[in-house]
Amino acid sequence: MGRTQPGIRRPSPRQSRPRLPLELVRAVTLTWLFAGQRSNEIARLRLGCIRWQHDGAPVAGDSERILARDAICLLDVPAHKTGTAFTKPVDPLLGQAINTWEALRPHQPKRTDKRTGEQIDFLFAYRARTVSSGYINSSIVPMLCRKAGVPAADVRGNITSHRARSTIASQLYNAKEPMTLFELQAWLGHRSPESTQHYAKVSPNTLTKAYEDAGYFARNVRTIEVLVDRDAVTSGAAAGGEPWQHYDLGHGYCTYTFFEQCPHRMACARCDFYTPKDSSKAQLLEAKDNLQRMLATIPLTDEERAAVDDGQTALDQLLQRLVDVPTPSGPTPRELLPIVEVRRDADDDR
Repeated sequence: MGRTQPGIRRPSPRQSRPRLPLELVRAVTLTWLFAGQRSNEIARLRLGCIRWQHDGAPVAGDSERILARDAICLLDVPAHKTGTAFTKPVDPLLGQAINTWEALRPHQPKRTDKRTGEQIDFLFAYRARTVSSGYINSSIVPMLCRKAGVPAADVRGNITSHRARSTIASQLYNAKEPMTLFELQAWLGHRSPESTQHYAKVSPNTLTKAYEDAGYFARNVRTIEVLVDRDAVTSGAAAGGEPWQHYDLGHGYCTYTFFEQCPHRMACARCDFYTPKDSSKAQLLEAKDNLQRMLATIPLTDEERAAVDDGQTALDQLLQRLVDVPTPSGPTPRELLPIVEVRRDADDDR
């Protein structure tokens, strides 16, 4: 007994399942893509889980106002493995799809929520059967991959129901106006931010923008014009010690080859390597036809950057710190430009 008669095939469990309405499939699919919830939480959503607000006041689901740009769609998520029931905002497109299915959903008997023990109306139910938590993996994902002409696996492995949750979390974290870690934690329904950190992956584009916004090179590097005397190089004079690089300081030129290492470069002490622009030597240099003008980037120390950003006060502090630091030619600024103390006569105080 119980055996199938010859020539008669017993229908497989998949074949015996009722064909689900397109509106139900579409609502499940959009919930998976945009709700950011686990597959078992999607399967346990309850009838009436979508609510609409406009200007802080509730509106009916079939109101034309839900199509307004500033309408807010809220999804009530049931109690789950990491927390209690909560409400979250979702894309209106998802809410409209669920409302469409609810309008067509036939009356279904209540069923027991195995997590809470309550008798409830499950949203995704048809012909007295609820959509299982494995429906997304077994049907939705293969169907979408087949329709899109993409493989059901990639470098990260098989595309599963959890992929949409991690993807939308990363997108929200890397948006132009991103969610904070704690906001994303609340939206995902995590108990702790440590769990959220696994989803909050910083994309290369976001990381690049953050790096650019930090302005490291803009703040810590400056560009200076360098005049290269090609005659001195080609004639061999440079090898004999003749200056061939001339860093333009504005008021003069510095011929120190290792200019980027000189501590006085932001506050030139005018040592033997310095040539004033109003000197005949500088004028002869500028008159040469074979000069090659180049730009050199110079990394700045914290004090030098402060001198650039904060002005004269910071520059004076830098000068004071360098007063006894030897220049490339040997003497210190104090020796090159002796500091003269100005005293007031007693007669001036009268």
